[in-house]
Amino acid sequence: MDFELDDAHRELRDVARAWVDKEVIPFSRDWDRAESVDPAIIGKLGDMGFLGIEIPEEYGGSGGDTLAYCVLLEELGRGDSSVRGIVSVSLGLVSKSIKYFGTEEQKRQWLPRLCAGETVGCFALTEPDIGSDASNLKTRAERDGDDWLISGTKIFITNGTWAEVAIVFARTGGPGAKGISAFLVPTDSPGFGRTEIHGKLGLRGQRTAELTFDKVRVPDSARLGEEGKGFRIAMSALDKGRMGVAAGCVGVAKAALEAAVQYSTERVQFGKPIASYQLVQEILADIAVDIDAARLLAWRVADLVQKGKPFGTEASMAKLFASECAVRSTNKALEVFGGYGFIDEYPVSKHLRDARVLTLYEGTSQIQKLLIGRALTGVNAFV
Repeated sequence: MDFELDDAHRELRDVARAWVDKEVIPFSRDWDRAESVDPAIIGKLGDMGFLGIEIPEEYGGSGGDTLAYCVLLEELGRGDSSVRGIVSVSLGLVSKSIKYFGTEEQKRQWLPRLCAGETVGCFALTEPDIGSDASNLKTRAERDGDDWLISGTKIFITNGTWAEVAIVFARTGGPGAKGISAFLVPTDSPGFGRTEIHGKLGLRGQRTAELTFDKVRVPDSARLGEEGKGFRIAMSALDKGRMGVAAGCVGVAKAALEAAVQYSTERVQFGKPIASYQLVQEILADIAVDIDAARLLAWRVADLVQKGKPFGTEASMAKLFASECAVRSTNKALEVFGGYGFIDEYPVSKHLRDARVLTLYEGTSQIQKLLIGRALTGVNAFV
């Protein structure tokens, strides 16, 4: 793998960085306080082509490859993880699942609007009693002639109150993974309810919701992929999603490092900038090394995806290391700020709060370790 970006990827990085500096960073603190990013950001993301990376142009996408997606998410993560999350879910989990598993009709119905930012999608997998044990979800879809009736509850759904379409995973057969199917459900369907979740520790600008389904009727043509193959669709999306989360984590850590470097060169104690003290430089060096290691792990996954090689274990490694790196890096950066790091006048406290949840979703750090352990030993610790 070539670890140097080519001209096209560098250009994307520079464009995304400039856009983030103008459209995201100046407003991030206010969005965090208000617990909502400006909804207009979705259309702006679409205008820039950021919601169409890896989607073919014939469906309204902007093309590009998997590394381009990682480069983009790193820059968005550097700006505001809540904005990165909009793209990770709507593009990474929803649009790409439609691209890989959808019918031609489903692609033409949803992808152009999703790529343009005219709407966003959400990925409805997690339930109040079902998190890591996704194969035992309780939401059900019952046959009713040529339709399905979906009933159940989903929780912690990113984009949940903004989305126009939800990929809903529901049980259509017996227990376990083989009894799960996926459906593309319009959120204006009768019986579809959603309630926004407030008071989050981090990602406060991101719309997170509880979704309820009371016999929501969808035609069989709304089924995504084959009946009983929904769990495979979910795991396929999450494997690649872990790579995207890893790239976003690099951005969070990078933002914390940039803030700490700037502050350390400006803050004077004992007659000189604190950047001149060895212990402060040690903190900055540790963060910088962590960031480079996390980035290369994410890029390795992108390289494997582009070559069509297996990447699941590598994605777990990247997500595990990068998410824990984001927590370590933001926590260390806060130490550079001292007491000022504890207030939101400076961005590092927000980065720390945002980083913490990245170890939890799309598979906790503990789940990643079990997946890696299974790959190493051939022994499944889940059963």
